[in-house]
Amino acid sequence: MRKNMQENQTSNGYKIIAVDDEMGIVDSLSIFLKRSGYDFIGVCDPMEAIERVKNEHFDLMILDFIMTPIHGDEVVEEIRKFNKDLYILLLTGHKDLAPPLETIRRLDIQGYCEKSDKFDQLLLLIESGIKSIAQMNEIKRINAELSDANEKLEKAYLDSIETLRFTVEAKDPYTRGHSDRVSEYSVLIGEFLGLNEDDLKTLRIGGLFHDIGKIGVPDSILLKESKLTDDEYSEIKNHPSIGAHILHNATAFQNIIPIVKHHHERFDGNGYPSRLKGSDIPYFARIAAVADTFDAMTSKRTYRNALPLEVVKEEIMRCSGSQFDPDIAKVFLDILNNSYDRIVDIQNKYV
Repeated sequence: MRKNMQENQTSNGYKIIAVDDEMGIVDSLSIFLKRSGYDFIGVCDPMEAIERVKNEHFDLMILDFIMTPIHGDEVVEEIRKFNKDLYILLLTGHKDLAPPLETIRRLDIQGYCEKSDKFDQLLLLIESGIKSIAQMNEIKRINAELSDANEKLEKAYLDSIETLRFTVEAKDPYTRGHSDRVSEYSVLIGEFLGLNEDDLKTLRIGGLFHDIGKIGVPDSILLKESKLTDDEYSEIKNHPSIGAHILHNATAFQNIIPIVKHHHERFDGNGYPSRLKGSDIPYFARIAAVADTFDAMTSKRTYRNALPLEVVKEEIMRCSGSQFDPDIAKVFLDILNNSYDRIVDIQNKYV
């Protein structure tokens, strides 16, 4: 999405509205984003912005938090009453002035960053958002075309998964094989838990699709071989929410969204993105979390080799009750101890 900073760029077709009661910020954003190829509307009155969004189509909103007569979170509150799809990035004068995390989650604000004279970080967030919007629009298009053709829905469902998943795999070499193995491990755990065929199907598809949100993570971060900065790690941690946002409009994907959004939650409540705890974490997401972590530990990375099986088992045991649901961890340890040939078959299948 990044454009050369030249005048008279051809529009890339995406329309952005920025809302800030400082005209200087709006003017600067106008120059910057038009040069980057976006259709841009700048508004200083938050009440006017609400009306513009109600009557016009925008793909993305850049919104200042501290404004008069109402703050940014109140603007979003009003907009979410009639528009659930608008991708919103919040600008703050300082991190300490950002709204509470609970408010950001409740209003489905996709990201925020501090104001700066340079717009590099904001442009990265916009590029990530536009990638998510493009994929969401494609899924909405598919869903609309097939809404009256139930006999075609199953095939389109699986084809959509494969198309989007291959897009992610093209970005991130580590993902190749990873999602397949997580899918198979999840189903294996589900079988040992006695789940029915419909539940196993949800686990299979959810595992294949769990990292789809990485399509919204900048390549410079996703492919970085050195240690990530705190800001870069925060970007990586956005991928479950991005994935859920991509999928939320397609009725065919509703069953797997809890897996996509919550596979990085921890049983002790210290995970992300929602810091859910214990049984509040969707059950299938708790299964996928064990499968995902197991594959991460047993896969070769640029910075380390795959961990030995005994080390992996000790780590799963150590994290039972903190990172993992203890009942699911116990079942998976039983698989590793007594049915390890099933694991080996999966690993050999997706080398």
